[in-house]
Amino acid sequence: MANEEARTSKTLAERVSEMFPFDWELIRHAGAEPVPYHLKKWWFCLGGTVLYLFIIQVITGIALSFYYVPSPDQAYASIAHITQDVRFGWYIRSLHKWSANFMIIAVFLHILRVYFTGAYRKPRQLNWMIGLLLLGVTLTFGFTGYSLVYEQLSFWGATVACNLAEAVPFIGPAIGAFLRGGPEIGANTLTRFYVLHIGFLPTVSLLLVGAHILLIRLHGVTELHFEGEEIPEESKHFRFWPDHATTELLIGVLMMYLLTIIALVFPAGLGEPANPTQTPEHIKPEWYFYFNFSLLKLTSLRVSVVLTMAMGAIFFFWPFIEEGLSKRFKQVEQISIPLGVLVFLGFLTLTVWEAFSH
Repeated sequence: MANEEARTSKTLAERVSEMFPFDWELIRHAGAEPVPYHLKKWWFCLGGTVLYLFIIQVITGIALSFYYVPSPDQAYASIAHITQDVRFGWYIRSLHKWSANFMIIAVFLHILRVYFTGAYRKPRQLNWMIGLLLLGVTLTFGFTGYSLVYEQLSFWGATVACNLAEAVPFIGPAIGAFLRGGPEIGANTLTRFYVLHIGFLPTVSLLLVGAHILLIRLHGVTELHFEGEEIPEESKHFRFWPDHATTELLIGVLMMYLLTIIALVFPAGLGEPANPTQTPEHIKPEWYFYFNFSLLKLTSLRVSVVLTMAMGAIFFFWPFIEEGLSKRFKQVEQISIPLGVLVFLGFLTLTVWEAFSH
């Protein structure tokens, strides 16, 4: 009887193998890959946290899309319906909102970690650039999602953002016209933001994340060594499965717990419905755009846009800029960290200043 069951089981396995001829040794090989010791510390592997938050965004976003109506007449009402009438709609919406904020913070911190540990240098320059593109996509996710609520501040925030896009040299007017879908913010604008938010941006994100992970697999993880840290030879690496995977799973459970607590204490609310004829007294974007908003106040529309683009371009190509400068100036790598600290403090100062300004 036992032999007959074994033969049946083997036959089923063979049939599955024929229908799906996948080499399962690849999975075993990936699970057995040694992971550097420093990745035991959570803040050195924030990429996994970003991916986990992105999955939450996808699941909650799909749930919200069943009820959201992307039209100026019904957008605000559909959000109110989700928040007030749909069972657990307020919770799903709050999870979506706060996981988006956490995701932006995690991407910021991940990029800072990569920069200050020098993990962007040769041969990982391309992955650094992909990481910055992912930051840009994440910020665009936040902007388009916030605009879809179609309340007063989100409507006028979208108006300011389209004006900023229009101030981009040479191609600005075309970008502004494309985003608006006409001469002013309206039905076409909302439709385009919705398509960007649920279609274009997720597709780009998946492609970039796939390329990012592929390059990590090809180059391997940057192994960091710290002064004064003595690690036994047998402890310099640990197993991806189950050690690292279990740690990531526990972090995911903790993040879900924190998000739930925040959603309960600070549920996503609703402001006044969008009114194109009445400008609010105090227009403010979401916190992750405070830096740009401060620049706009301190300079002008065109100057703030050009400055932001220039700084973005410098950091995007920084691995190659640093490499080129190091051929002429030997100490240039020692300048990178003070420069990064200075830029970060400037960003933080303008963000905090805008947060407390009226």
